[in-house]
Amino acid sequence: MMDELVDTVLERLYAEDAAQRAANLPSSQRTRNVDRETGRWLALLVRATNARELLEIGSSNGVSTIWLAAAARHNGGTVTGTEILPERAGEANRNLATAGLDAIGRVIAGDARATVASLPGPFDLVFIDAEKEDYVDHLEALAVRVRPGGLILADNVISHDLSAYQSALRGRSDLETVTIPIGRGIEFTLKTA
Repeated sequence: MMDELVDTVLERLYAEDAAQRAANLPSSQRTRNVDRETGRWLALLVRATNARELLEIGSSNGVSTIWLAAAARHNGGTVTGTEILPERAGEANRNLATAGLDAIGRVIAGDARATVASLPGPFDLVFIDAEKEDYVDHLEALAVRVRPGGLILADNVISHDLSAYQSALRGRSDLETVTIPIGRGIEFTLKTA
């Protein structure tokens, strides 16, 4: 599924992430990427569901965007990422270009809620990995933009207290959800209507 160019870029980015963690940088200064197992799982899920219109909330430097875009390329799809920090969005776009995926994926700088409102949709798959206190707001902004049968995936639901987000999901009649214990925990949500 991955080619040598994508693998090379991911290796570099994971080495940078490991160096940031080894230096004990605070999380606000780290790139905070998905781990490899989660990245592989996301890519396999994109392929298995034949997702073509993907949205990512919280792209950071583009590690998860690269996983998603490499899989979307096989489906003839695209990924639009969002990143609140302009310098990180620029870095993500450079990393996508270096990986040969800039025709498949792009990251838009700015608040995801405004970005989502400007995108055509509907989305087949959405991946949320942003500031945890914003997950409920992101859900409200994007749920209507996900097609019936589409997926909403949220990272860090085991490593962080995301009970408000999980309650918001479970309180909706148009969503079914389950927690997947992979990586730092993924909330796997199906839009049913």
